[in-house]
Amino acid sequence: MHRITEKRLLAPRVYLMKVEAPRIAVKRKAGQFVILRVSERGERFPLTIADSDPAAGTITIVFQVVGKSTRDLSMLDVGDAILDVVGPLGRPTHVERFGRVVCIGGGVGIAPVYPIVRAMKEAGNHVTSLISARSRDLLILEEEIARYSDVLVVATDDGSKGFKGFPTDILRQMLEEGQKVDLVVAVGPVPLMRAACKVTAPHRIPTVVSLNPIMVDGTGMCGGCRVTVGGQTKFVCVDGPEFDGHQVDFDLLAKRLRTYEEMERISLERASQEECRLEPVIRAIQREDTTP
Repeated sequence: MHRITEKRLLAPRVYLMKVEAPRIAVKRKAGQFVILRVSERGERFPLTIADSDPAAGTITIVFQVVGKSTRDLSMLDVGDAILDVVGPLGRPTHVERFGRVVCIGGGVGIAPVYPIVRAMKEAGNHVTSLISARSRDLLILEEEIARYSDVLVVATDDGSKGFKGFPTDILRQMLEEGQKVDLVVAVGPVPLMRAACKVTAPHRIPTVVSLNPIMVDGTGMCGGCRVTVGGQTKFVCVDGPEFDGHQVDFDLLAKRLRTYEEMERISLERASQEECRLEPVIRAIQREDTTP
């Protein structure tokens, strides 16, 4: 059991949690993730380790409520415990002194790009961070990213903060102006990572993307997280999660991400219906507890 020591709402339906996992906190590196199971009947799902505190024995996870499992996780509070937290899993980010590195984080993808930004800066790189969201109220970890960035540019789809448009538009402008870029790291929705690769390909700039497909066991046995990279099948849990973006088959990745959409919708609806049926019982118990 892994006790939750901190919980914060970063944006609508986006939470940060610090969780007791001392052995993971000591060993984890940028780019790695854990697989969680909230309860005995819950499914296993991956979340990137956004940060850790080895002294306190905690890791930091950031997640968006999109289905039943993440909803169940969001309902836990400080002092509650997560049943399983397995990790650190996956290959760490390859970090060295590349020179000028651009790190792009879109939406909840800002959370997994944060430890990469920090690691690249601490390795002596000049780091430009481009983070984006649909609107300013959905931006997360802006201060944390700024702390380890030489340059930080914020973009929003609606123009409510910073540049109006996409971070890949900013990257394109940088390259058109002749700015030197030695490496690009992009984390976020598939369209964002694909767009980043299209921008960098003509300039032959190495571009790393972090993939988050369906995942079950995290050891390469189930094959649920398979992707095609350079015409070969790779398992994200053991071969990734980071790959050469110019080699990733994004069309196939997008299709696989939609495989269980209908089942997830049904599962969430059933859980919501069960809660509705329980509400009168809960209210009755609460009335009894407050009766003098």
